Amino acid sequence: MSMLDAILGQVAGNVDVANLAAKVGLSPEHVEMAIQALAKFHPMEGDTAEGAAAETGLPLDKIQEIITHIGGEGALNRFAEMLGGGGAGALGGLASGLFGKK
Repeated sequence: MSMLDAILGQVAGNVDVANLAAKVGLSPEHVEMAIQALAKFHPMEGDTAEGAAAETGLPLDKIQEIITHIGGEGALNRFAEMLGGGGAGALGGLASGLFGKK
């Protein structure tokens, strides 16, 4: 999770997975799954939070809380850019490994 923590720290300031999990009342593993799903669904058509909730099985309100804590839609945009937005960014290869893409 340290790689994800580093990215979150750059996007949302002093946010790390464990801290965020405590704030929203979920396990760090669930928060990590939610963040991965948010990164996946953000550049797609449709509602990012609803897509992430459907993929993870987590309640929509918890997904929306996570979005709020990481800085809202603007932070999701930055997060997606840092993760490569389709592989174009500096961290595109890293994101592929982090999120299990080949």
